[in-house]
Amino acid sequence: MKRNVVLGLLGTTLDAGFGPNRWSRWRPSVALCQHEDFLVHRFELMIQKRHLKMAKALVADIHSVSPETDVRLHEVEFSDPWDFQEVYAALHDFARGYTFNTDDHDYLVHITTGTHVAQICLFLLTESRHLPAKLLQTSPPRRSQQGPLQDQSGHYSVIDLDLSKYDGIASRFRKEHQEAVSMLKSGIETRNARFNQLIERIERVAIVSRAPVLLMGPTGAGKSQLARRIFELKKARRQIDGPFVEVNCATVRGDGAMSTLFGHKKGAFTGATSDRPGLLKAANKGILFLDEIGELGLDEQAMLLRALEEKVFLPLGADTETGSDFMLIAGTNRDLSSAVQTGRFRDDLLARINLWTFHLPGLRDRLEDIEPNVHYELEKISASLGARVTFNKEAREAFLSFTTSPDATWAGNFRDLNSAIERMATLASGGRISVEIVDEELQRLRRQWALPTAAAAGTGGELVAEILGEDRAAELDRFDRVQLADVLQVCRSARSLSEAGRILFAETRKKKLLANDADRLRKYLARFGLEWNGVRSS
Repeated sequence: MKRNVVLGLLGTTLDAGFGPNRWSRWRPSVALCQHEDFLVHRFELMIQKRHLKMAKALVADIHSVSPETDVRLHEVEFSDPWDFQEVYAALHDFARGYTFNTDDHDYLVHITTGTHVAQICLFLLTESRHLPAKLLQTSPPRRSQQGPLQDQSGHYSVIDLDLSKYDGIASRFRKEHQEAVSMLKSGIETRNARFNQLIERIERVAIVSRAPVLLMGPTGAGKSQLARRIFELKKARRQIDGPFVEVNCATVRGDGAMSTLFGHKKGAFTGATSDRPGLLKAANKGILFLDEIGELGLDEQAMLLRALEEKVFLPLGADTETGSDFMLIAGTNRDLSSAVQTGRFRDDLLARINLWTFHLPGLRDRLEDIEPNVHYELEKISASLGARVTFNKEAREAFLSFTTSPDATWAGNFRDLNSAIERMATLASGGRISVEIVDEELQRLRRQWALPTAAAAGTGGELVAEILGEDRAAELDRFDRVQLADVLQVCRSARSLSEAGRILFAETRKKKLLANDADRLRKYLARFGLEWNGVRSS
């Protein structure tokens, strides 16, 4: 049977006592050795040299109530018992120098004596397993239980920090974890295994780290919504005090970008009639979400890098730096590594924000999640309309069948789905979406995905601008923009380079004995500096 070994500090207030009156009050270290159902075989008592006289008197009293207890004194010196660093260092040295024999002994750390600082240090050392022990807590007897002299044993409890042995505590942690994951998913019971694993990982990172997070994925995949959910999670855990500040970097390009992000002083430039703090300053103690970070200019990228590393930046026209301590979440639908190769993105900034990178899949890669998202969007729209909206059975089956078919490319991802649900819910007479309403919406979606809009055609297509960037897209002739937009759309919906090539060159390949459609498509993309993987992951 293992022997009980207690490690504790001399309580210079609670354990003190000389003369016969000392037995009329509760003294933790003595009381611990008075329990008939708990034998302390050895008591490793940590003391300071200046309290040696008190310690020897305490040892004598312990022997008088428990002759079986072997009390050993250990000098542990610190000048200020309320200095955390000093106390922790001294107790840490004791733990490292002590020889533990866990095969033959059960070790218990008595955390009732000593200053609160010392008790916290003992807890931390036990939790980290520097002290391979359980915690032991004692308390005095209630007044109604106090008996004659020398009957001041009180109560004791043993706390094992192995939480696996505490089902109630473990289940509470599991519940908190599940609630956090559900919050990140907006309460949607998603079914896609890859996406669920991704959210699990984001939850682990979000609750312990303030390092930058990079969210990658196609337009409409939910990057902005997820960033806000991360903010709400950290706010609920009281890990941040500031606001959520969101900015689409594509809207702050040009001369006003510096002022918008970093602020300016009055008179810094023509029209600067007053000071402006800037969005980085506004996000102090909170989260700054920079969506489409790949659209930032190189000068802004350099300023952002310094703000991330040193927590300071220089507003336009200012002589002194200003500070802001924010957490950065960045979003992009581009391959930033390719942007670094072409000189459009700084490699040092990418290295700084690439610590935690998460790739959000598009809706086409999460077909099993369409049904729960349809339910979620209907609930949300019903709340905004003030009336419950539902599908009838046939209409629901027709819509869900289409959403998972090859015809549903979901080019705009969740934006397309959300818009479709809102249109159908708005048109639903009496709150019921009919087959006729679904058929009308499906025709609309087919037209939307099959042909570029007039506005998109005038600029070369949103998809071209998304992948090449607005500057490079604007340099293309209209002929090339329209052709490239169609090619990119096919690439997005195809499962492989070869499949895309077969679709694009379906007629000419019939006239060739040996058709190499994949190589032909690869060479076409190369004309614009594009690769198959880059087109698919953008």
